[in-house]
Amino acid sequence: MYVLVATFGLEAVQKLFVKMLRSVFRAPMSFFDSTPAGHILNHVSIDQSVVDLDIPFRLGGFASTTILLLGIVGVMTKVTWQVLLLVIPMAIACLWMQKYYMASSRELVCIVSIQKSPVIHLFGESIAGATTIRGFGQEKRFMKRNLYLLDCFGCPFFYSLAAIEWLCLHMELLSTFVFAFCMILLVSFPHGSIDPMAAGSLQAWQALLKIHQYSQIPGEAPPIIENSHPPSSWPENGTIELIDLKVRYKESLPVVLHSVTSKFPGGNKIGIVGRTGSGKSTLIQALFRLIEPAGGKIIIDNIDISTIGLHDIRSRLCIIPQDPTLFEGTIRGNLDPLEEHSDQEIWQALDKSQLGDVIRQKEQKLDAPVLENGDNWSVGQRQLVSLGQALLKQARILVLDEATASVDTATDNLIQKIIRTEFQNCTVCTIAHRIPTVIDSDLVLVLSDGRVAEFDTPARLLEDNSSMFLKLVTEYSSRSSGIPDF
Repeated sequence: MYVLVATFGLEAVQKLFVKMLRSVFRAPMSFFDSTPAGHILNHVSIDQSVVDLDIPFRLGGFASTTILLLGIVGVMTKVTWQVLLLVIPMAIACLWMQKYYMASSRELVCIVSIQKSPVIHLFGESIAGATTIRGFGQEKRFMKRNLYLLDCFGCPFFYSLAAIEWLCLHMELLSTFVFAFCMILLVSFPHGSIDPMAAGSLQAWQALLKIHQYSQIPGEAPPIIENSHPPSSWPENGTIELIDLKVRYKESLPVVLHSVTSKFPGGNKIGIVGRTGSGKSTLIQALFRLIEPAGGKIIIDNIDISTIGLHDIRSRLCIIPQDPTLFEGTIRGNLDPLEEHSDQEIWQALDKSQLGDVIRQKEQKLDAPVLENGDNWSVGQRQLVSLGQALLKQARILVLDEATASVDTATDNLIQKIIRTEFQNCTVCTIAHRIPTVIDSDLVLVLSDGRVAEFDTPARLLEDNSSMFLKLVTEYSSRSSGIPDF
């Protein structure tokens, strides 16, 4: 371990970690879907702590012990050359003990790291879902699960410490034997001893291996393709064409969207509905290229989005998600993070999103604080802030990914009214569970098992007694009126 650090240097190790961070940030969404958050937090926090703190400390101790050992051997050799007879047997004994120790300790340290990730993951999930856990009275179940995971982590951790103590004990016995021999051989020689190997360096080695592994994650497509820039005014009409679109989350997984083909005319309001698992959110992810198509094309205003950079496509579209995320800072910073707009434009966006009066009542106005995840603002206000971002961006294509599923009916109606007024000439794609949200759309796309079941105007679909959209409307009406749906 120390030879590795001494050869490449701490700067190279830090560059490796930076490379890992970039690799994680550029990783496709499938990586985050299949990798628990605890694993990622474990690697980018605990392993980095080992690299930052443990390696320099161990390297300093190794250098100090090595210099001391060489000095003692040099002085003893100058006084009595016979001490060299101990060097070769000692080296052989140390190498044998190191090999014997590392065979098991390497796996133990790896298991400890693996078992630590579920503990971190469960802790994060428990914090995020504390309200839901208490609401359903599942505190004991989560506490029991946490104790079980701690036991799973504690067992290999105990054995790892036991292995380190075994090595320290044997190295101490060896050094004591050598010291006793030297005292007998060299009665007048100054007191000295041989320190045991810094066994903890194995953890640093494992941390470097994992950091290197994460630095090799296949990344997304490049943000910008130099020879394939769309025009600055693109998209002008906002026409979206799906041509034989096929999407899967991984090569080893089945296809989620099966040959979806349809055309969303520019400036129209498109409602996308379907039962849970029908592929609605997958379609939106493919539109933003969070998932690359396994086949087919998505064409926006005559440009295949797979031929341009991710920044070019994502910066020209706008989305209001179901659970909007606000960053810690100020209202101004969340509305205009790149500082591209004046205060007057920001106030106009706030007024249009019905947040102007609320912000004016704050003492700091546009500099009103926003806590992490916007915890000091209600869900409805966070949605309206996201709507203000869309108004500032003035994108020709706006996507609402179940944006009103977490708000009350009044806020839902307010958002729909603002969208109808302020985005008249924009293409608005709305995924909604509440049927009234899409009932006044120009066109409705009904998905079923990843396939296009229906695509027509709401009026025509409601006239067809065999329409799936009519069944969804009927079911929603039954649930809303409180009549059991048999």
